[in-house]
Amino acid sequence: MRQTSRLGVLAGTIVLVVAGAAGTQLASAATAGCQVTFAVTSQWPAGFGASVTVTNLGDPVTAWQLTWNFAAGQTVTQMWNASYTQSGTQVTATNATWNGSIATGGTAGFGFNGAYTGSNPVPASFALNGVTCTGTVTPTTPPTSPTTPPTTPPPATSGPCDIYAAGGTPCVAAHSTTRALYGSYNGALYQVRRSSDNTTRDISVLSRGGAANSPAQDTFCAGTSCVITVVYDQSGRGNHLGYQGPGGVGGADTPAGATRESVTVGGSKVYSLYINAGNSYWRNGSASGVPTGSAPEGVYMVTSGTHVNSGCCFDYGNSETTRRADGAGAMDAIYFGTSCWFGGCSGTGPWVQADLEYGLYPGGSTSWNPNQRAFTSKFVTATLKNNGTSRFAIKGSDGQSGSLYTLWDGALPNGYSPMRKQGAIILGSGGDCCIDNTNISVGTFYEGAIVSGYPSDATENAVQASIVAAGYR
Repeated sequence: MRQTSRLGVLAGTIVLVVAGAAGTQLASAATAGCQVTFAVTSQWPAGFGASVTVTNLGDPVTAWQLTWNFAAGQTVTQMWNASYTQSGTQVTATNATWNGSIATGGTAGFGFNGAYTGSNPVPASFALNGVTCTGTVTPTTPPTSPTTPPTTPPPATSGPCDIYAAGGTPCVAAHSTTRALYGSYNGALYQVRRSSDNTTRDISVLSRGGAANSPAQDTFCAGTSCVITVVYDQSGRGNHLGYQGPGGVGGADTPAGATRESVTVGGSKVYSLYINAGNSYWRNGSASGVPTGSAPEGVYMVTSGTHVNSGCCFDYGNSETTRRADGAGAMDAIYFGTSCWFGGCSGTGPWVQADLEYGLYPGGSTSWNPNQRAFTSKFVTATLKNNGTSRFAIKGSDGQSGSLYTLWDGALPNGYSPMRKQGAIILGSGGDCCIDNTNISVGTFYEGAIVSGYPSDATENAVQASIVAAGYR
């Protein structure tokens, strides 16, 4: 949105289905068979996302390994809902602890991100438990001894981005100062800079898939003050958010203080990104997977109902690469705050609304949406999804309990079809900020992600359940 009041190319899906025989681990001869669906769900320069579904056509299995070869030298860079190894062109995916058993007619699925150079053809064939799929379902002789279980431990839990990926809508940007958003993530969450000597330190997770290592920050910042300079992207696409000011991505703002608010996640102390006026973050993700134009997109964030104002605009989501208000449909971001843009609001908020540029929309028009409600709890889940041409949905909930509440699910406002997203990412301000003006909004950011595609209601419900289970306190 305007501050005054305020080449992600998605590849077409490629599906390969292979049906055939597969080995099982039973004590006597058994019938075996499988079907594999391999879909390239998104593609960007030098990278892609894929989902794989294995359907068991034979007798039940209690553990599985799926192998295939890449024909053009592609490599797997990250996998969820399975663990993997790769030797040359051959990839082996091993079941997670929760999806090793597949009943007759049942399925197991996983997803991954990959890298490629030149072309990205789909694999020609697959093998399940060492037996090549041949297109038949026949008795097979089991191995004389059980297959050795995998030695690489799979992720202990699934994070929000694992859930989105399993639903066919992978995260293209994943940000948090509090925890990993993938069960397998073991890297840096954010960077702090201390005032005493202007040195920086990356703050990582305590353990794979876990909470932020706040003790490391406390030690580094002891006796001085620190600010958060970068919020790292966990998706692997490099969509890291830098503050909009000198020394950051450029602009008139400053980084947020690193110790303004501490909370706990799963019993571990962590710090939020506590945005005051004059703080904001941005990234041009148009060439690194963030949806552009009318491509479908979903967004979620966990924020707080206790640190809000009516300033424009505490946003998280898709914004302008120009950092200027470029017209209706140039943005697709969650707004959270007390601004009543078009007037006629009921109550004082704060509300979850959609910043689509040239308006904060409580629903499908400039009229107040009677289904809107305020979210005043300490932790608030907010979601937005937009198919880019005709439909969008806004939801919210308490981040500690309960289910998502649908505020709007219907037509886009007049003048917003098709959407004209530019593919930048904004956090803490509106789109018309902050090259030569400063952010005037306040808000709290704990975690959030942007996904490629239009998430299902079931996927969003599962993400909310994951947030509740994380145990924000």
